[in-house]
Amino acid sequence: MTPGGPLAGPDGRPRCPWGLSTEDYLAYHDDEWGRAVHGDDALFERLCLEAFQSGLSWLTILRRREGFRRAFAGFAVAEVAVFTDTDRERLLADEGIIRNRAKVDATLANARTLASWAPGELDRLIWSHAPDPAGRPAPKTLADVPAVTDESKALAKALKKEGIRFVGPTTAYALMQACGLVNDHLEGCAARRG
Repeated sequence: MTPGGPLAGPDGRPRCPWGLSTEDYLAYHDDEWGRAVHGDDALFERLCLEAFQSGLSWLTILRRREGFRRAFAGFAVAEVAVFTDTDRERLLADEGIIRNRAKVDATLANARTLASWAPGELDRLIWSHAPDPAGRPAPKTLADVPAVTDESKALAKALKKEGIRFVGPTTAYALMQACGLVNDHLEGCAARRG
């Protein structure tokens, strides 16, 4: 095996090393990360979770994901858009989520912004920034995986221009990875599809 490359998992299948550190990561790596996500509510959820992750470990977010879903009405844009100040205070007291005032406020403001968009508009905007997969060789090691790309810079800029808050180029790239716009599973990883 390549140093820094895929490692054998508990079933012997090779995987990206980060996906083997906990059972939570293993399931997320195998079943979700890098797979195409479409739909405004589904993308709103990923956008929110990536923003909440900023400055924290992704494992912290994964382990609170169900709490986030309960607290934010399953990330239904139309429902979160009409949350009141009472809802905001409830969220800031909810121990099942990350109670960061700036991130909660950004999530509520983003929902209000997105509620005014046409159905499918968030999906179209995000996916319009997917790079051509033919121009992206499979990374061989984790060191080959970028944190920011020209596409993630452009996506962050486009989202900000439309009034979406708390999304910089690094968060935008993590979103692109999580939602399958890019395939950063390492070469030889069993979860890499094509």
